[in-house]
Amino acid sequence: MSQKEQKNQNEFMIEKIKTRPINRKKLIRRTIITVVMAVIFGTVACVTFLVLEPVISNRLYPEEKPQPQPVIFPEDQEEMSPEEMLAENIPSASPSPSPTPDPDGSGSEDLPAEESPSPEPLTEERLREILSDKKSDQEDYAQVYKALQDLVSKGSYNEDGSVYKPALSQYMVTIRGVTSNVDWFDDIQESSNQASGIIVADNGVELLILVKFSALEKSENLVLVLGEEEYRVNAQLKGIDKDTNFAIVAVERSAIPEKYLATEGLAVASLGFSTGRLAGTPVIALGSPMGINNSVGYGMITSAEFQITGPDRSYNVLLTDISGSKNAEGVLFNLNGQVIGIITENKLENGTENMITAYGITDMKRIIEKLSNGSPFAYMGITGIDVTQYVHTELGVPFGVYVTNVQMESPAMLAGIQAGDIITAMNGVNISSYGNYCSQLMQLEPEQTVQLAVERPSQGAYREMVFSIQLGGN
Repeated sequence: MSQKEQKNQNEFMIEKIKTRPINRKKLIRRTIITVVMAVIFGTVACVTFLVLEPVISNRLYPEEKPQPQPVIFPEDQEEMSPEEMLAENIPSASPSPSPTPDPDGSGSEDLPAEESPSPEPLTEERLREILSDKKSDQEDYAQVYKALQDLVSKGSYNEDGSVYKPALSQYMVTIRGVTSNVDWFDDIQESSNQASGIIVADNGVELLILVKFSALEKSENLVLVLGEEEYRVNAQLKGIDKDTNFAIVAVERSAIPEKYLATEGLAVASLGFSTGRLAGTPVIALGSPMGINNSVGYGMITSAEFQITGPDRSYNVLLTDISGSKNAEGVLFNLNGQVIGIITENKLENGTENMITAYGITDMKRIIEKLSNGSPFAYMGITGIDVTQYVHTELGVPFGVYVTNVQMESPAMLAGIQAGDIITAMNGVNISSYGNYCSQLMQLEPEQTVQLAVERPSQGAYREMVFSIQLGGN
């Protein structure tokens, strides 16, 4: 091949590459799209993280919810006398200001422009005079009833302002039971019943309220009604005692607005005691003693001697001179602001059917404890009476509980307990009365096995026997 031909061939194979011009509009558009997509992706990722992070954290590291503390009421303390309680709650006259010394000796004193005469201090002697049959003027009665009214409706601080003493009305609440019905036109209609309740305990998670069970028995939902605006808070039935017809309703503290939990809001009642000489003790009936919600009654306990007994139960009944409704609900307060009775239907048949009666709080405390803690009641199935000093001395019957009845198929009957046996001890603890027996049984749980010591009559003498009984549940 000649050099000329080779040169021409080489020139033919030479390729010239030109740089493609940059499209600035397209580049800017792609950059903007990339940035926008990055922003959208980041936003979605952040929202997803915020939504899922609590769920994932709760699953990986579940938060421990506060656990309710067991409700335990302290042992009974010695109660103040009625005169001391009334004297404490009725404010005495404020001391008159000391006169300003008269520098010029003229005898004139600087007195307040308008000074009303101080009322006579209400001493114990004066109180006895007012409450006796002696004639008292209108001012005396007004002073006493004004003090009672303040005790019900007005809270108070101590002298240095550090401790607040709630009004009795702060212990009382209304529980409403709501039931839904469908009418002929398929419209949903709500009907409701309500009951007066008292706040008996706070376990740290819930407020526990004692109410009459039959008033709410057929309700589908329970709510706590607060204030004049009737703010509703869901409530749950925690425990029922059909023997007394009372129940405990629980309301979560976290669901109650803070203003109702403040110092002058809801308060937990103080439970007193109902033993000793209570006849003549002034009391205040609060709740629905007249059959109307938030009604009030004043009076005194006229008798505390009546006793109601049943299988494994004994209740002291307080009779008052307060005339009320047959459907009365609520509690009895003493003048120291303590609950001493839970109002119940009148079970007496001696012409006092319209008078307010109440279960003594001492017998109710352990029942309220059980209901508040959701604990079942132990059941043995025995009804008995006390062996009195007279029966022991004249008939030679050992001290203890005389068994009057044993329920059919009860744990006591299956173990061999018979009517006529004298119960003297339970698990090594001496049993001196039927109330003592009931109190000891209230501390036990179903399925527990107890050792019951009895004295059984045999051939003119009493023979000691010990029975092992597995308790049932009730």
